Amino acid sequence: MLWRHDVKIAKLVCSVGISGFLYKDLAAIKAGAEPDGLLLYKGDPVTPGFKRIIQPGKTVSVMLVLEDGSVGFGDCAEVILVGLAGRDGMFVPEEMLPILEGPIAERLEGRDMSRFRELAEEIDSLEIDGKRLHTAVRYGVTQALLDAAAHASRLTMAEIVAREYGSTLRTERLPILAGALRADWAQHDRMILKRADVLPHTPFLSVRDHVGFEGEKLVAYMERLAARLEEIKDPDYHPRIHIDLYGTMGELFDNDAEKIAEYLGRLERIIAPYDLLVESPVVASSRQGQIDIYRAIRKAMDERGIKAGLVIDEWANTLDDIKAFKAAGAIQNVQIKTPDMGGVNNTIEALIFCRENGIGACLGGTSNETDQSARVTAQLGIACGAEMISTKPGQGSDEGWMILVNEMERALALIRARAA
Repeated sequence: MLWRHDVKIAKLVCSVGISGFLYKDLAAIKAGAEPDGLLLYKGDPVTPGFKRIIQPGKTVSVMLVLEDGSVGFGDCAEVILVGLAGRDGMFVPEEMLPILEGPIAERLEGRDMSRFRELAEEIDSLEIDGKRLHTAVRYGVTQALLDAAAHASRLTMAEIVAREYGSTLRTERLPILAGALRADWAQHDRMILKRADVLPHTPFLSVRDHVGFEGEKLVAYMERLAARLEEIKDPDYHPRIHIDLYGTMGELFDNDAEKIAEYLGRLERIIAPYDLLVESPVVASSRQGQIDIYRAIRKAMDERGIKAGLVIDEWANTLDDIKAFKAAGAIQNVQIKTPDMGGVNNTIEALIFCRENGIGACLGGTSNETDQSARVTAQLGIACGAEMISTKPGQGSDEGWMILVNEMERALALIRARAA
């Protein structure tokens, strides 16, 4: 591969932008906030940093202007459910701009951009006034470094990662987990017609509003989804089904692993013959608590012959977290939520770790990201592989689906052309 040297960062420039979705105060929702339409809630927020229960997300674009005039950029963004399960609090651009345009700019301007990994690790571990940088800052700056390294070497971001980490480039795009909002059945139809590899990643945030105190609302949803698939899908189309329960099983069944397993078995039978993945059936109050309950649920499912896959999200925020779940025998699949990982160098290492240890990795993130962070994520997937990659930004599905498919196909075409 072509390897250029002495392409330096001339200037760091920032702009404030908007994210693809919103922040949600999950603590307020679970405390019983009253729905106000399909999206909003009445009442006061509970989680620090929130001014209302649902509020728009903001981002900062970090642009690295290179000496040759090219620009690499990344977007500082974070997940919808900020401040939950060990995550950093809300990202406030006005508070972070002085750090980005001050000490981070001073550290990066004049640095050689022919290599990515060393600079990314330096920024990811940087402390200012004795505190590590906010995860959103580490996420955005390292995206920019990867994009800038690609410009400097005239390669794709995927090729930069493969070159520096020794990973094997994918030869075809990753399967995509396409999101669809619970009440939007036209959106479900579009993803079925587009033959989404996995769907619908529908969020079930509240026992009262989304699952039902007898589990009846979630059962009705799964029955409708199963029927709709049979009504409109192509005969040779056989997607996997993935639902995100945001801890509602733990709330409904008081963390009783036996009852949770029995209920998940019921959902598995309803959606058969499609394979079922269940994300975050329980959200514990600590990482160890999450490890214990996941291990108990999996054991109860195995005893009953329930094959549905469990996916960990909350409390698996970092590579160290993922390693802890693996050491405890409590992990089967994991949502690698890219903003939670901080620097994208951590996402790369997490993907490699999961592949080497037989862990099903969903290369995910959040609808609260941006078009650029989605493109960077797609490039990481081409470089490192994953079982699937989830649509982002936004919750419209079509847009995120388009961005990911097109970015992966462009990268693959360039890599093939260079190899030829």
